[in-house]
Amino acid sequence: MSALWETLRTRLRRDRLHRLLWEMVEIYSPSGKEEDIQLFLEDTLQKAGLTVHRETLDETRFNLRCTMGEGEPDFYLVGHVDTVADWDLQGEGPRQQGGILYGLGTADMKAGCAAMVETFLTLAENLPPEQRPCVGLLLVVGEEEDGAGSLAFLAERRPAWVVIGEPTGLQVCVGHYGYLEVTLTTSGRRSHSCLPEHGHNAVESMLRVLLHLGRAPLLRKTDSGLVYSIREMNSSRAGFVVPDRCETWIDLHLPPTLDLDKTIAALRRRLAAASRTISGLELEVEFPWASRSYDLGSDHWAGHILAELYPHLRRPLVFTAFRSHSDGNLFHEKGSRPLLLGPGSLETAHTWEEQVPLEEVDLAAAIYLGMCLAAPGPREPRLSVEEVNGSEEDGLEPIID
Repeated sequence: MSALWETLRTRLRRDRLHRLLWEMVEIYSPSGKEEDIQLFLEDTLQKAGLTVHRETLDETRFNLRCTMGEGEPDFYLVGHVDTVADWDLQGEGPRQQGGILYGLGTADMKAGCAAMVETFLTLAENLPPEQRPCVGLLLVVGEEEDGAGSLAFLAERRPAWVVIGEPTGLQVCVGHYGYLEVTLTTSGRRSHSCLPEHGHNAVESMLRVLLHLGRAPLLRKTDSGLVYSIREMNSSRAGFVVPDRCETWIDLHLPPTLDLDKTIAALRRRLAAASRTISGLELEVEFPWASRSYDLGSDHWAGHILAELYPHLRRPLVFTAFRSHSDGNLFHEKGSRPLLLGPGSLETAHTWEEQVPLEEVDLAAAIYLGMCLAAPGPREPRLSVEEVNGSEEDGLEPIID
């Protein structure tokens, strides 16, 4: 690994990084209400002398894009600042217990964003503009809903490589599950609740459909690796009556070994067959969202750089696939090559116990720094290690001792 990285990683400031993350978690920023946190991050980057561009989506929503070096970067660090909405948790704020920080958005993915910002602050403090790597930082909105922020960026730019700081426990996700959203709607006939024989219960029809679907060979996880989750179900509410409508939302996550089109066709066949066993079934099937899986492998510059970095950090290097949906699918569909790599884990994301180990946040910043220094693009001439050492500031707490 380069001597420059060995030197600069001691300039990453644990105190500043942890304070930045704490302040980010204090700002409630569900999808659609990201303005406050973006203003905070914009101010943080600008105070470091960095130029920050807004990519406006509407009056109060915008991405932040910060670049350094010469020309348009072919490598970006990408993070989303929005979280899921949670009215029960927004008043709680962050709390720290030992080396763990708890709070909404800690893992998904304010920790990754904070580590990326710290990386850029460190580069700006220690390298003059003409010596900085040609890299970009992108902080987007709307990932938890429809990926609006990333889509707005991709309408104008297509970097060759991006690293997205989703919670992976610092495992390197060179692969990515596909995502398929299915909506099922059953229709029935309304009647008074005490006279169900005069109606047709849409909820009962839906339950039978779901049981029929759940027995499909495709949904046996041990066979296909597909992840199947019934996310939500509701029915018409009109008082003391037999419901005449029921809707269900289903999430399917497809490993890279499963073909999206073949999976959709198999689901259609299975659901079409339900009418042969469910009396009076009226069923509508829609696929409102579909994203393809991908697998980049590990034989590329990013994989090689990470193979050099991890031993220095005393961290095992694991290449795997990201199991959830993310903006990585969108970047890949537009021609970029996205790696997912960040602190925290999906196990606690979107839950009341969302958390991130602060040690992983520290290591993430060191990893992002190493990737920025090795990223494709104009990188010469470089400062020598001696020149960097000569510009050392007092009072900075190193992340890696």
